Amino acid sequence: MLSVQGVTKSYRDLPALRDIDLQVGAGEILGLVGPNGAGKTTLVSIVAGLRRPDSGSLTINGIDVVRRPYEARELIGLAPQELSLYKKVTVRENLEVFGRLYGLHSGALRDRIYELAERLDFTQTLDRKPTRLSGGEKRRVHTAIALLHRPSLLLLDEPTAGCDVATRVVILDLIRELRDEGSAVLYCTHYLAEVEALEASIAILDRGEIIARGALNDLLAAHDVTAVELAFDGAIPDIAFDGVDASRDGSLIRIATRDPARTTVQALSAIGAAADRLLAVEIVKPSLEGVYLRLTGRRYPRPEASHNGDSSDAQLDTAAAPPKADVLTGGGNS
Repeated sequence: MLSVQGVTKSYRDLPALRDIDLQVGAGEILGLVGPNGAGKTTLVSIVAGLRRPDSGSLTINGIDVVRRPYEARELIGLAPQELSLYKKVTVRENLEVFGRLYGLHSGALRDRIYELAERLDFTQTLDRKPTRLSGGEKRRVHTAIALLHRPSLLLLDEPTAGCDVATRVVILDLIRELRDEGSAVLYCTHYLAEVEALEASIAILDRGEIIARGALNDLLAAHDVTAVELAFDGAIPDIAFDGVDASRDGSLIRIATRDPARTTVQALSAIGAAADRLLAVEIVKPSLEGVYLRLTGRRYPRPEASHNGDSSDAQLDTAAAPPKADVLTGGGNS
């Protein structure tokens, strides 16, 4: 459904994407994960036809996104990270406006609005204005706008950012349903646990490059093993661990192992007098976060930290933002 080949993008002297190759099939959820500034939002904007790549090609169901953007857009539903609803009209009227822009009318539009309101559990808010909605309710409406025309390719950029638990569950359940119905989903997120819960295939984007791509189990087998972590109060003691893969990060020692019980015993014996500064011992099973650590040498930033402050992507988006009223973006403020 989506094919990205050799896509690059820079903003002045700042590379945002470097030779990206990516494919997403019908009935597939691809979790695109990476820290702030990795290039996720830039890539989504290019796929949606809102920005042009410096080089490379993109097709959606065989349609060239750069040369035939309007035809490609008919196949796309986009829910960007920033909530974007018209504030002075009701939720129902927001949905009607964008439904008509997508080519839906009369009874078909009315039925689709009610169907999505039921599936995303916001029927009780249809006649309220967005200013009277909670953050989770706004996020549900925002997602519904992208789904009105039953897109073949759904682009979701941080769809659960700032959501309550109930909204997160509703959105993830709906994404699974869309996959089962044959839609292709590109799911961009900071939340690694969500990608694992969706049983999505995974692409890790770091500093504008795809550094890993595949099924979760394949990535875990190739790049991560169980580890024993020792956390200390203050500086790590000067300890030699013979014959094991031990890394140090701040006050933490991480020892990769295929026999965690034996490694734990050996590590506790090796720390000797430093035992009085030992705060915790944890056996960490293979995870997507561990894959990222092994590939980059850096810990994956916590989502809470990622949503605070400016990211490179956010700064780039401000410099080259599309008009807020674009049909794909869910509108702007009236």
